[in-house]
Amino acid sequence: MERIVVAALGDSITAGSPLWDPDPAVRETIVAPDERSQWQYWAAGRDPRLRFRNHGVYGERTDEIAARLDPAARGAGVLVVQGGINDVVQGVPVEEAARNLAATVERGRALGLAVALADVLPWDAGDARSAAGIARLNELIHALADGLRVTLLPFHDTLVDPAAPARMAPGLGADGDHPSVEGHRLLGERAFRLPPPFESPR
Repeated sequence: MERIVVAALGDSITAGSPLWDPDPAVRETIVAPDERSQWQYWAAGRDPRLRFRNHGVYGERTDEIAARLDPAARGAGVLVVQGGINDVVQGVPVEEAARNLAATVERGRALGLAVALADVLPWDAGDARSAAGIARLNELIHALADGLRVTLLPFHDTLVDPAAPARMAPGLGADGDHPSVEGHRLLGERAFRLPPPFESPR
């Protein structure tokens, strides 16, 4: 069976917060670590070809994520780029965050990788300012994916509460910031798909 190595590059959403982290030292601080608290765990369960490498780092902005691309991508065939919420939280202009994401996508493609780009989840603990920032950044991410012709992973709409669009649906958030295990499951089983040429029917 063909093996597809996927480098998942992002912030705490990629890392698997709140119940998982790829860094063993960080994981030791989690009371009851659960590897199911990663969307990659669930995506791999649906497609046995996939071998994920988790390069998520808690709290990182898009510029910090971009700086880790080359070593993370080594030996991979697919790159998943995820980030942006920490830029919004820290007051970085969303246009700057979008430029960082674009540069990361373009660098990944220059390295010969098939690239997928995730949009930003609702932030349950946020306020009206952050909700507006997330909405605007997602507009830019969608335009970026379309313009660069890369696969868009609809993380936001997979977990959003239709009755409260600035929040995750009941049961899909864990701590005000991150998905629950069920939320990660939906991201892996519903939102994730492989970019061409690896994409298989869902």
